[in-house]
Amino acid sequence: MAGFLDNFRWPECECIDWSERRNAVASVVAGVLFFTGWWIMIDAAVVYPKPEQLNHAFHTCGVFSTLAFFMINAVSNAQVRGDSYESGCLGRTGARVWLFIGFMLMFGSLIASMWILFGAYVTQNSSCFLQRRSGEKTE
Repeated sequence: MAGFLDNFRWPECECIDWSERRNAVASVVAGVLFFTGWWIMIDAAVVYPKPEQLNHAFHTCGVFSTLAFFMINAVSNAQVRGDSYESGCLGRTGARVWLFIGFMLMFGSLIASMWILFGAYVTQNSSCFLQRRSGEKTE
């Protein structure tokens, strides 16, 4: 069952050669997603300006994920593989460490944002919900 898509091939479009443009397209799509996320977060901060309505510390996840976004996109595949002509500051090992730190920041931001989602919004009124299901009245 694990390899049932191994023989599946997408229809190939001969008008566009994606082999050289794959990273550029992925970077543009990631940029659009980050722009959309920041647009929604800034809009929420404008609509709910009081800290009781929207805690402004929640923006920290967006800041760290944006920093990680720039860190990850600053390293090319050639630098990671060691194919580039420039060795850079620390060479291939430095590029790999930089990329690893970027991915750690990105996944840490994702985990923290899920923590905030469930801690602040999903389980906020869970005791009232449980009391209503058991038939008890809440005030």
